[in-house]
Amino acid sequence: MTSLPRNAVVTGASSGIGAAVAERLAHHGCRLLLVGRDRDRLDAVALRSGGRALVADLREPAGVAAVSDAADGWAQLLVHGAGVGAAGPLADTPAEVVDELLTVNLVAPVQLTRALLPTLRTARGHVVFVASVAAIGVAYEAAYSATKAGLRGFADALRVESDIGVTTVLPGAVATPYYERRGQPYHRRFPRAVSPERVAGALVDAVRRDRAEVFVPRWLTVGARVHGVAPAAFAHLSRRMDRRPDAGHG
Repeated sequence: MTSLPRNAVVTGASSGIGAAVAERLAHHGCRLLLVGRDRDRLDAVALRSGGRALVADLREPAGVAAVSDAADGWAQLLVHGAGVGAAGPLADTPAEVVDELLTVNLVAPVQLTRALLPTLRTARGHVVFVASVAAIGVAYEAAYSATKAGLRGFADALRVESDIGVTTVLPGAVATPYYERRGQPYHRRFPRAVSPERVAGALVDAVRRDRAEVFVPRWLTVGARVHGVAPAAFAHLSRRMDRRPDAGHG
């Protein structure tokens, strides 16, 4: 097990998984640059964690550039925690919602990683992508699933071509404001939503152990393995288990 990098950038730090990661890293003595859109919530997390708040909208190239400028030459750990969601049949999903999902969940992490790669290489640093179990495909979240699958593929490629640590975290349902913001609450009794603190703990542990990929909870790995070996069978089982548009994942 290695020590954590000293300087960490966390996007999506104003709430949910990002806020929990910020507080966990602060507990381990990391110096933090916290990125989010909600000034009040971000300032509250900065106060609790001792981090520096940077209000930036990752839907805009200027927001990505602001984070890159602030972290250039400084960042040793980059945690991509920002994300948006949407639920419902793809045919009913507005084009502008699909654009926002792609921009925030995929384009911004790719562009920010690209911009900070020289800094991370110099520091022999680490980058973490908070993806989702939806990366293996979840009905009624097609566009969202595409963004998380894209993150997973990008991380796999980056892991091969770079000399930095790369970790992908794939949570299932997480008890955060995500579901209310996407417009569809989480109603399932199983699997139960885990806490953002649990995801944060798994994420920090994965960085310290230089793990390539971690599912939270771990038993979700079984579904990923079935999907990898027999995607058609996985799709058939998914249809039988999930016929309603209120299932969803974090």
